[in-house]
Amino acid sequence: MARNILVIHGPNLNLLGTREPHIYGAQTLDDINRHLVQLATELDSTCQTYQSNSEGQLVDRIHAAAQQQVDYIIINAGAYTHTSVAIRDALAGVAIPFLEVHLSNVHRREPFRHQSYLSDVAQGVIVGLGAYGYEAALRYAIAA
Repeated sequence: MARNILVIHGPNLNLLGTREPHIYGAQTLDDINRHLVQLATELDSTCQTYQSNSEGQLVDRIHAAAQQQVDYIIINAGAYTHTSVAIRDALAGVAIPFLEVHLSNVHRREPFRHQSYLSDVAQGVIVGLGAYGYEAALRYAIAA
């Protein structure tokens, strides 16, 4: 069954490839997005991607997903994972199933990164697999 997947990237993910590559890897956000869109097409589905450094814009995009018949959301909210009740409430409010993804293993990093405001309402959480975490999430979302 064809699925309509939305991948949301939060703050600073536009710097992938140059921002701390020893933590986040060498792939750029464009590289990751191109791969996801191509893979979704190969799996007879669609994938839209969106990135913003602004909390309000991320909330607005989540709200819009409900009007666009998005079947599944994959979100790496970046630092907002650990601070944003607004993003959590938006995801809960639209009631679209979602997966939380993080490139690095947040549990092996600073203590403030161990808390997620999203995990308890997510279908699942993928951490520490680098860019492959997005692919794993996409494959799951399409199969779900």
